[in-house]
Amino acid sequence: MSTPAQLRSALADRLTEDGILTEPGWRSAATTVPRELFTGSYFLPMAGSVPTRYRPVREGDPGWLKGVYSDETLITQLDGRVRPDDVTEFAVTGSPSSSSTLPSLVLRMWQQLGAEAGHRVLEIGTGTGYSTALGAHRLGDANLTSIEYDPAVGAAAAAAIKAAGFSPRLIIGDGLRGDPDGNQYDRLIATCSVRYIPLPWLHQVKPGGQILVTLSGWSYANALALLDVTGFGEATGRFLEEPAGFMIARPHDRPPRPTLDLLPGEERPSQIDPAKLDDWTGGWVAQLAAPSAERMGVGAEQILWDVSTGSQARTTPNPDGGWTVVQRGPVRLWDRVEQAIQSWQSVGEPHQHAFGITISPARQRVWLGNEAGPGWDLPI
Repeated sequence: MSTPAQLRSALADRLTEDGILTEPGWRSAATTVPRELFTGSYFLPMAGSVPTRYRPVREGDPGWLKGVYSDETLITQLDGRVRPDDVTEFAVTGSPSSSSTLPSLVLRMWQQLGAEAGHRVLEIGTGTGYSTALGAHRLGDANLTSIEYDPAVGAAAAAAIKAAGFSPRLIIGDGLRGDPDGNQYDRLIATCSVRYIPLPWLHQVKPGGQILVTLSGWSYANALALLDVTGFGEATGRFLEEPAGFMIARPHDRPPRPTLDLLPGEERPSQIDPAKLDDWTGGWVAQLAAPSAERMGVGAEQILWDVSTGSQARTTPNPDGGWTVVQRGPVRLWDRVEQAIQSWQSVGEPHQHAFGITISPARQRVWLGNEAGPGWDLPI
């Protein structure tokens, strides 16, 4: 049976061979920080279960350590309160609310951030503390501050970070408000996604500094952006090629909604194939066009429901080809999505790295190609 140190080394070897782990300092962190301290127990989704059921895996269970050193995201909390050790049943349902992100993504993002010796870094979302410990190993405790929204999650992370031998500055609070002491940083990395860039971040990262963050929305489409802070409250940046998906920051998540009732509305032919929304970039483009909408369905049968206005759109295939869309409510959701998808298709359906973002105190705009191209305002 392999030891934790051997499993860490084997994982680092795989990530190096795959071209993900490229910097010696981060390889040293990967082979030193014991992930098992941060994932003493976790949930595994049960394949084929609808709704998804999660099975708790605890220290000492068969496969527990192998799972710890798999390159997989390990869910550590459901519904903002249920942890694996709380579960007495074989499996439970729930919505994942905290996790230990797959190591390849964590390490890739730390490298993309470009943090160097002497840089002060603000991390938004301590989570299990594994990413925080990697950053503390590479940058030094004194250069890293991490903020966690959930007190229970933060307390568990603090204990694990201390057990691993690190002591960065840890804060329990709303990371979207930034450092409550207003300190200035050279870099900011977010391990949660947001609907827009919080303005406090743009005032606490020094001009010339960088922010690495995943933009998401209520349809839960994601895109990873690297921003250059150009002035206080201002930034510009591009979206990166590599996909990244994080749970949305709780203050940015959609509000509770009633049960969806599909109601009659105005019908017309759809000008686009609804299945384009299943594409990683296509779904994200649709979300840019309808940022307050939740997307459900798949393929030719898509449903959009605007949480803020109650507007609806749904598509169905026609027996003789093509698709019909039914829309109701004050916001014509499919009209907006259709126009955005057609703009994207007109330039060859490029990946997200063809998009950029420009931020000012008054506006946050994502654009395609260049700043003069088609664009969509984020819901600040």
